[in-house]
Amino acid sequence: MDPLSPNPTDATAVHPESTRITNTALIVPALVGCFVAAAVGVYGRLHEPTGVAVNIAGFSSPQTVKVWLATLAALLALLQVFSALVMYGKIRMRNTDWTGPVHRWSGRAAFVVSIPVALHCLYALGFGDYNTRVLVHSLLGCFFYGGFATKMLLLTRRNIPGWALPLVGGLVFTGLAGLFVTSSLWFFTTFGVKF
Repeated sequence: MDPLSPNPTDATAVHPESTRITNTALIVPALVGCFVAAAVGVYGRLHEPTGVAVNIAGFSSPQTVKVWLATLAALLALLQVFSALVMYGKIRMRNTDWTGPVHRWSGRAAFVVSIPVALHCLYALGFGDYNTRVLVHSLLGCFFYGGFATKMLLLTRRNIPGWALPLVGGLVFTGLAGLFVTSSLWFFTTFGVKF
């Protein structure tokens, strides 16, 4: 074997610099994500809760608005996961031309729908720690927005490893799923389905 030809099983043996560049490309988005998560948490903790932030006509309370918007965001996130699985070939379909646009737009819509929920949580309620569910919910909210910022920054990078986006996307989905469980699902099982 020619010593200068690349070994397909060990890319770093030929180009050790590429591993360093790839790792560096991950560090900045991860640090920004950590900063966003911390900033959301600090603001939520230091801000004096107002009790009311978001209300939409047709809903019985600001809480029900928050619960239904969070439910919509969770459903859109499920569409994101499904379209990602199709894009990565984990679910085989004949025509996959739709997967890229559906993945992008369902992600954008989930994020936009989550904004009034986050504003309500931060402005009206703050970072809560008065019971385990509320503490976990507050931590997951910080984690979700930090993870989302990391994912958006990774999308702009060309030299990241193939595992990075699916991993961070999975973490963002996990954060949103946890938020749904600790808010909407808890509300529905405690108070029933209300509008």
